[in-house]
Amino acid sequence: MPKTKRYRPDMDGAFQHEYQKARRQLLASSDVPICALCGKPIDKRLKFPHPLSASVDHIIPIAKGGHPSDLSNLQLAHLNCNQRKSSKTVIENNAGLIAKSQLISNRILPQTRNWMTYKAE
Repeated sequence: MPKTKRYRPDMDGAFQHEYQKARRQLLASSDVPICALCGKPIDKRLKFPHPLSASVDHIIPIAKGGHPSDLSNLQLAHLNCNQRKSSKTVIENNAGLIAKSQLISNRILPQTRNWMTYKAE
C-alpha cells in the first residue's frame, strides 16, 4: 500500500513563505544557538540529515493546533531532539502536572552548565 503524503502547511501550504522567513530569523538570531529541548549548543555548520544539525521545532505542534509559522510558536532544536519530541507537548514542571492552559514552554531541563557561555574546545 503506498504511503500518502501528509499535508504540512509550514512546508508546502499557505504558511510556507512565513515559516521560511521565521526559520532564517531564528538561525540568524545568535552566534551559538542553543537547543530548546536539550539545552546544548547547535553547530550551524552541520547540515541536514546530520542528527545534531539545526531544525525548527513547533512548541505547540501543528497537529495539536499550533500555528505553523508564528515566531512565538517556533524554537531551534537539534534534528534528533526535534524528531524525538515528535508531536508531543510537555505538560509538567518540576512540581508535577500543570494545566495545559498554563503551559508556557516545553523546556524542562536540569541545567548542568551555562550553555550561553559555552566554548567548544
